Amino acid sequence: MDQEYERRLLKQINHQNLPRDTQPAQCVGAACSPLSVRSGDRYIPTRAGSNWSINFHYANENCHSPSQNHKAKDASTESGKDTVAYAALLRNELLGAGMEAMVEPHADDRRQAVLTPSARSLFRYTVHTKKVPFDSDNEVSPYSLSPLSNKSHKLLRSPRKPARKISKIPFKVLDAPELQDDFYLNLVDWSAGNLLSVGLGACVYLWSACTSQVTRLCDLSVDGDSVTSVCWNERGSLVAVGTHKGYVQIWDAAGGRKLSSLEGHSARVGALAWNGEQLSSGSRDRVILQRDVRSPPGAERRLQGHRQEVCGLKWSPDHQHLASGGNDNKLLVWNSSSLLPMQQYSDHLAAVKAIAWSPHQHGLLASGGGTADRCLRFWNTLTGQPLQSTDTGSQVCNLAWSKHANELVSTHGYSQNQILVWKYPSLTQVAKLTGHSYRVLYLAVSPDGEAIVTGAGDETLRFWNVFSKTRCTKESKSVLNLFTRIR
Repeated sequence: MDQEYERRLLKQINHQNLPRDTQPAQCVGAACSPLSVRSGDRYIPTRAGSNWSINFHYANENCHSPSQNHKAKDASTESGKDTVAYAALLRNELLGAGMEAMVEPHADDRRQAVLTPSARSLFRYTVHTKKVPFDSDNEVSPYSLSPLSNKSHKLLRSPRKPARKISKIPFKVLDAPELQDDFYLNLVDWSAGNLLSVGLGACVYLWSACTSQVTRLCDLSVDGDSVTSVCWNERGSLVAVGTHKGYVQIWDAAGGRKLSSLEGHSARVGALAWNGEQLSSGSRDRVILQRDVRSPPGAERRLQGHRQEVCGLKWSPDHQHLASGGNDNKLLVWNSSSLLPMQQYSDHLAAVKAIAWSPHQHGLLASGGGTADRCLRFWNTLTGQPLQSTDTGSQVCNLAWSKHANELVSTHGYSQNQILVWKYPSLTQVAKLTGHSYRVLYLAVSPDGEAIVTGAGDETLRFWNVFSKTRCTKESKSVLNLFTRIR
């Protein structure tokens, strides 16, 4: 035996046999490890409590920062899809997961998905006593040159969902001078006839998306008034104009003439919503008026429930319920017969202007709060229960659902001035669009449901392609760099 090795071995044995109180209190260097005091030169790890499926799944996540992990979980890009496919292939071959089709991972069920019974038999070796046909899912043909199982081959041959591509730049920009930077106003709306109405100062302009022609509908400066809200009816033939003095004017867009001027409000009208031939208007006087444009003046219903200015109004797709938001942080739901709200939600901590009913799920209502709240909340108005919420990080100014997919878009103000596209109900962000230098206070959706237009205090209107008519569109529309000015 080597003398040097024998000397070190005897020294270690004598050190271990010393009484506890006579051992040195401190040590310097690598010898101070707890394992070096009562163990030899061998280390045998215990693997009894190891879960190999979870360790394999999180192996790549532990070596990145949280921001990098968030990007790695996004499977919307081609590289992300390749990563998901490769991980699924490894789970098939190493863990016996038996996956035959690509499944997009979700944060909620990711942990349960990897805990399959077959994953617990990672180091179990069995001897097959009977032959299995080569076309079985668990075996490979003896004539195949590939080491992969049949399930892995099916996984690789399964159709892959095409990547969703949303352009980060607008395909059209219009100049909008005198577009007010006021959170409580609603100055942009898109009609079923593909006409865009915009309130600029004391005038209302109409812009045709088909011909790009601009016409001036009305000018309220002769009366010393200004525009505070615009809203098209469902057929796109009439446009309602709310004014600073509390009037609601009904205009014929095709003829360019005013049909009527409705009184009743004592302050500015910042929110309008059509329901067939009925028009609802919300004002700073805290009152909501419902009037039939075919009836003589004076026939109205007064809905009083808010304690401050009404800044958001939306009718449900079935025309049975009206949702209203106010500067009192309240979200109220009214039916068509009662003068009192049937539901009241008080979870928001700031003004509620952003309101949108889902066209895909009956009774689903989305709302967004102002600067002190920043939350996007969802409600089941059939039961009156809150569903879920998420903090967007910025003031929520507007909401709109996609007509063809279970997605919605939100526009934001302080402090990021961004446009976000969300998937529901997972509430994962599909896209983040930036370009406005001021709060994105105005939002409207095109009649075909593909494009949106946003307006801000930077006096510009920007058009974006964010939605698609079908979920399987292979290529997004080409980006058009058109910069048109209206003066």
